[in-house]
Amino acid sequence: MNLQEILNRVDHTQLSPTAVWADIQKACDEGILYGTASVCIPPSFVRQAAVYAAGRIPICTVIGFPNGYAATESKCFEAAQAVQAGAAEIDMVVNLGWVRGGDDDAVLREINAVKDACAGRLLKVIIETCLLTTEEKIRMCTVVSSSGADFIKTSTGFSTGGATCEDIILMKQHMKNGKQIKAAGGISGPADAAEMIRLGADRIGTSRVIAALVQAQKGETNATISNTTY
Repeated sequence: MNLQEILNRVDHTQLSPTAVWADIQKACDEGILYGTASVCIPPSFVRQAAVYAAGRIPICTVIGFPNGYAATESKCFEAAQAVQAGAAEIDMVVNLGWVRGGDDDAVLREINAVKDACAGRLLKVIIETCLLTTEEKIRMCTVVSSSGADFIKTSTGFSTGGATCEDIILMKQHMKNGKQIKAAGGISGPADAAEMIRLGADRIGTSRVIAALVQAQKGETNATISNTTY
């Protein structure tokens, strides 16, 4: 797998709570330059980023983030507002209390309500795998597979852990109906991302692939880096 194949699957992420517009602009510039799948940014910057990017890269944002326990109505409002502002992709956090409590029907209803609010845009469902048991992860694979969402996503990157190889293998085994998988949180660079892709991830949420690339470019030629395989 070459570097560009990895970059094409990366949601280049800038979700720091202290990010300012210059940080968001930099993330957009990097995503455009390196050909990432999207740039994932806070909702408050979506409108400005959509105007700045002017269709050169899809804008992704997060809702119910990072804890997932906002009311369904709030999540739907967030999603609709983000779409109206120019978001092409929405990453939502499930209500983990409902998951832990076994109320899968409520989780499914909320996912479908948010999907309706997305007005045809991609919806990725974050289940925060580090907080769930294996049985709960499998149940969430079933719920997301049954929903209108497009992806299941491992993690916010703001909890006790991120994506693991074991979780990607588990999701690949249990996801149905053409639903895709996004690995996010703790992915250290291109080699780590490549391994997640080989195991079944369709998207990678990270800032570190481009950070590693920029660092490498300080001492190597672009041709050498581009020809590296992982």
